[in-house]
Amino acid sequence: MVQKETDAIGTFANNDIVHIDPTGADHDSFSFGLKKSLLNFMHGVGFDEPLQKWFEFKVPKTKVAPTYIESALLKEEFISAKPTAKQVWIGHKVTTTYFTQSKKGNQREMATLTFATKKETQQIQVPKEQGEWLTDVLQKISITNPNTYTLQEITESYEAAGLEDFELFWDNKPVSTMHKFGLLSL
Repeated sequence: MVQKETDAIGTFANNDIVHIDPTGADHDSFSFGLKKSLLNFMHGVGFDEPLQKWFEFKVPKTKVAPTYIESALLKEEFISAKPTAKQVWIGHKVTTTYFTQSKKGNQREMATLTFATKKETQQIQVPKEQGEWLTDVLQKISITNPNTYTLQEITESYEAAGLEDFELFWDNKPVSTMHKFGLLSL
């Protein structure tokens, strides 16, 4: 749907983006078919229907493989975020506890960060210093904080805390797990 410049812009769910389509396509002609298909999708109906069913005019065949989304979800390829990407924590408050881990006669201080949602609770364990830093950073990048932080600023904060090898820490399983509980890279 193309919004005309004269249309009033509301403050809630303003999903239409004002733009001029250089191809001259009649976007309004797609409106009914898109609404119909969305309604069916929301009711779990019509997933196997051909694209043409939703429109009263000829539409080009899709070039996207039927298994595209399934393949993308199963793919575990990690794409590193750009340094300018904003990092935001939309999850619930994190609970941090500390303990001493003993392994082969060696002891080290560790932190357990607990992330709770309505459905499940997940824990990650990291060295105490990283746990303290991460707990502090999650408060700073919380959605409730009006300030925003880029990945570069978080990296600098990590290094300023005297911690080593940010990429190894940030791109490893404990932090990767946090994406399921509300860590966003925008």
